[in-house]
Amino acid sequence: MGKIAIMGAMREEIEPLLSHMDNIKETHYANNTFYEASYKGRDVVVAYSKIGKVFSALTSILLIEKFRCEMVLFSGVAGAISSDLKIGDLIIADGLCQHDLDITAFGHPYGFVPEGEVCIPTDVKLRAIAKEVAISKGITLKEGVISTGDQFVACGEKKEWVAKTFKADALEMEGASVAVVCNALNIPFFILRAISDSADGSADVDFDTFLASSAKVSADFILEMVERV
Repeated sequence: MGKIAIMGAMREEIEPLLSHMDNIKETHYANNTFYEASYKGRDVVVAYSKIGKVFSALTSILLIEKFRCEMVLFSGVAGAISSDLKIGDLIIADGLCQHDLDITAFGHPYGFVPEGEVCIPTDVKLRAIAKEVAISKGITLKEGVISTGDQFVACGEKKEWVAKTFKADALEMEGASVAVVCNALNIPFFILRAISDSADGSADVDFDTFLASSAKVSADFILEMVERV
């Protein structure tokens, strides 16, 4: 297996990863920083994309095309839609959709564009490894649809619309764009999110409070996966 890319959206999401890395080499490119490193003998490249679909698509393309990564693992935080998810819980995406993609005026469903698909599935083998890690750690791991959009959702009405329209369990701002890139380039990918807020009227307060702790939960889990890949 070649190099493994590990992505987050924010510095806070990759700092817990970098603290465990050896032989870190920084490369500054395309207004960002990429960290080539090793973790327990595996070659990895860690990067934060900045927030949103455009930046995460750009970063994932560079990890694959410039740094020659052969797998993409995403570690970060998300807002809960499912009532089964509480702050600090982990969810892996079995599929990702874009809740803010709308050409319904032309008769298409929300989240769809011609020659695309509403929901892009993640790699089955990586999800299986995640379930093994969860069992070994005694962690309850939820698996479901994660919905992506260029909006921080802090509104109960919007949250319920996304839940109903996409049958989604969590909300975030990068996963589906990473999915589009990896799917197009035939790169196995995996999206893990730790819940930082409930995507409702208190989401902004909860997010600021629980970002660091939730990001660490996600990062620790991803590092365990790197050992097993």
